[in-house]
Amino acid sequence: MSTRAWVLHLDLDEFMAAVEIARHPELRGRPVVVGGSGDPAQPRTVVATASYEAREYGVHSGLPMRTAARRCPEAVFLPADLPAYEAVSARVMAILRDFPVVVEVWGIDEAFLGADTDDPEALARAIQRAVADRTGLACSVGIGDNKHQAKIATGFGKPAGVFRLTTATWAAVMGDRPTGALWGIGAKTQRKLAALGLRTVDQLARADPGDLAARFGPTNGPWLRYLALGRGETTVTAAPWVPRGHSHETTFTRDLTDRPEMERHLTALAGRLAREAAEEGRRAVRVTVKVRVAPFITRTRQFTLPAATTDPAAIERAALTAFDRFEDVHQVRLLGVAITYEPLRDR
Repeated sequence: MSTRAWVLHLDLDEFMAAVEIARHPELRGRPVVVGGSGDPAQPRTVVATASYEAREYGVHSGLPMRTAARRCPEAVFLPADLPAYEAVSARVMAILRDFPVVVEVWGIDEAFLGADTDDPEALARAIQRAVADRTGLACSVGIGDNKHQAKIATGFGKPAGVFRLTTATWAAVMGDRPTGALWGIGAKTQRKLAALGLRTVDQLARADPGDLAARFGPTNGPWLRYLALGRGETTVTAAPWVPRGHSHETTFTRDLTDRPEMERHLTALAGRLAREAAEEGRRAVRVTVKVRVAPFITRTRQFTLPAATTDPAAIERAALTAFDRFEDVHQVRLLGVAITYEPLRDR
């Protein structure tokens, strides 16, 4: 075999639950659910991670904790311990850097690896062994010609496996799968594509770029076809990850019906974000407000600031302006504010 460039994607299986099981070996083999305070009776908290044993009962990330308790009453419910997970994540990333690869940290439980090798599967398995030996955690590794392929391949490899998905095998593996199987296409976009008769990856790959541009915009339309063709970014960089924004949100134990009270919460969230942006030396260019109303409908509205700023008053006003763009807001169960940072390269 000849050496060539590969992109690998590593994902730590059932990460938060796995960390808890490593700390409490007596939980091994039992359904474990991590989320909130660990009390499934607490209203409006959701599952952060579920072990594979819990997933067999239909418990998954984002599921209300109360629902998880009904589906799997024998599960062990634990509170999320972010500092512990961050510490384990840092150990895993350090292990990866011991290998002849470029490590691009993508999140607390995943990373892309750039490698020049003649046997990417052997490299992937060596990495899996090192992670397991030194942390007790299992991971899945996807291999591809680009990040898009590698990310999707990881899903085929779960749990604790290795899978290769390349341009040569893309059509055979992905062609008949639904468009939602592509990394970057969510349920909403999948429904819009289905309305156009584009239900499979192959159908989307053969779609007319002009028609897609007319329906989804001149940038997003062709990009959807780009994904369906299996294309993606090939560069893996070790540069530190720089956040493009930040957000905070609050879920209320009772529905809010008083608008001034909603505005007070939004102002507090926006002011907190402004202070954090200033501490990080970043400036906000856009403010997004998220509102979730009963029964479980979530909507967002945005306001673009006239100039990049960290001024709390300006960011708070922007949040209230975005909030004013909602119609008939009542029975609010969640409020959130996010700010988008000015790109560092523009400063």
